[in-house]
Amino acid sequence: MAVEMDIKSVKSRDIALVGYDPSTATLEIVFRMGGVYRYHEVPESVYHSLMSAPSHGTYFQKNVKNKFAYVKVS
Repeated sequence: MAVEMDIKSVKSRDIALVGYDPSTATLEIVFRMGGVYRYHEVPESVYHSLMSAPSHGTYFQKNVKNKFAYVKVS
């Protein structure tokens, strides 16, 4: 099953790109230092809050990392 991501670049020291597929509630994070991770069962509200946060990295650390199941895709 292909994931249809809406991928956007962000201004962040740690995060390069953020993608989200509302049909599967999948959040994809591409880190500047390498690594692409897909987080599962992430509510769309969390994605919108991440995108509008003053610091994408800080929001990610507090509200996504270690809160949702994930897989490293590359």
